[in-house]
Amino acid sequence: MNDNHRKPGLLKRMTSAIVLGGALTAMASGAQAETDIRFTLDWRFEGPSAPFLMAKEKGYFEDEGLNVTIDSGNGSAGAVTRVATNSYDMGFADFSALTETTAKNPDTEVTGVYMVYNAMPAAVFALRESGIEEPADLKGKTLGAPVFDGGRKAWPSFARHNDLAVDAVEWQSVEPAIRETLLARGELDAITGFYFTSLLNLEARGVDPDNIVALKYPDYGVEFYGNTIIARNELLDENPEAVRGFLRAFNKALQETIDDPEAAIQYVKQRDGLIKEDLELRRLKLALETNVITEETRAEGLGAVTEDRMDRALEDMIASYDLEPNPELETLFDSSYLPPREARMID
Repeated sequence: MNDNHRKPGLLKRMTSAIVLGGALTAMASGAQAETDIRFTLDWRFEGPSAPFLMAKEKGYFEDEGLNVTIDSGNGSAGAVTRVATNSYDMGFADFSALTETTAKNPDTEVTGVYMVYNAMPAAVFALRESGIEEPADLKGKTLGAPVFDGGRKAWPSFARHNDLAVDAVEWQSVEPAIRETLLARGELDAITGFYFTSLLNLEARGVDPDNIVALKYPDYGVEFYGNTIIARNELLDENPEAVRGFLRAFNKALQETIDDPEAAIQYVKQRDGLIKEDLELRRLKLALETNVITEETRAEGLGAVTEDRMDRALEDMIASYDLEPNPELETLFDSSYLPPREARMID
């Protein structure tokens, strides 16, 4: 599933895409000039959305012959559904959500094409004063999270990798807006959430950073990939060059975001003047440092995956989410639309 190793199930579609892509490349200056791309984020306009907004405002999408509109989202599952139902052409969503949705709805027809978050952002958060320091300390505790939270859904994987029974904890369903508040008040033993979201939310609620324990899923054996850029299969088949152009533009903006987050955050501020710039800058930096820039992306380049890890992650997701094994799940990420490896390497 990296640049040189792809699943056999992809070959037929990839071959036709390559042939069509070659023809469209020759006509890029004409046919591509009016290509509209409707893009949905997974969540609000926050720090991590900076490279998408930068690519639009600096004209990188336009340089590729694309007219891109970017809308906020209401969660990864919602982003997958928006793309699957043709409300949007492309989007940004948790790869686990794409896997689960496709397993339960075989006609989803959506594929990941650029793995932005190389590591799943989920973490268990607790207050140090509770005595929770490591996974074993969670046994018998009450954890809070929305039912759709990625960390809650992936809990079976975290539990298995840390010698805990899946039912070793009790779950309390809470709204996202009050999750960190309940932990800060001591009404929950722990919560799950995105690392760069819940950490900042806890601090904003007056919790001393030294009193925060964060058990990040990637540090405790969970190999799931995180958020990926997704596209409708129909778009991949009919206009692959538009997808390649989108990824070239985004990759350029992501590289610039990594080099200068302070400049990149201005594009988020421009889109939503109500954001707290210092808070969103920190959120962006945390996302880059913990989920975008990893040992794997330094070796393979931004956006890519490795076949062995993807195989392990898929097997783990099937077990964790109680899914039926399906060959279709093995083709949910297609690396053939990525920019050249040299353009994706991190300095």
